[in-house]
Amino acid sequence: MTRPAVALEQYLDATNSHDFDQVARILAPEPLYFFGDATCIGQAAVRDYFERTWALIPDERYWAEDIEWVADGDGVAVAIYTYRWSGTVQGNPTSGSGRATNTFVMTDDGWRLVHEHLSALSVSDG
Repeated sequence: MTRPAVALEQYLDATNSHDFDQVARILAPEPLYFFGDATCIGQAAVRDYFERTWALIPDERYWAEDIEWVADGDGVAVAIYTYRWSGTVQGNPTSGSGRATNTFVMTDDGWRLVHEHLSALSVSDG
């Protein structure tokens, strides 16, 4: 079976493909996302959010740094990391970063992302 760390890498690669059908292969049927500006429940809502972001930042690149697995069991695994992104918004190069928590659950189809929580870096994060 795929390890949760491999599932996270597959998720990041799928996100950078800008093809939500690839992202959906890593998601649980009813994922719950907490973005800084929205809560999305279910694949349709998450698809809409991703596709609006990709339309706004068509060359966006998203990656994870300092990944720590705070839980890694037989059925549930949780990763925390610093996320970073870069791209062009309205012709201007821009980038950002924050904190992420991803919760994966083991299903009959392997590890699936059931929850993602993105937030701003705290002042102490530098």
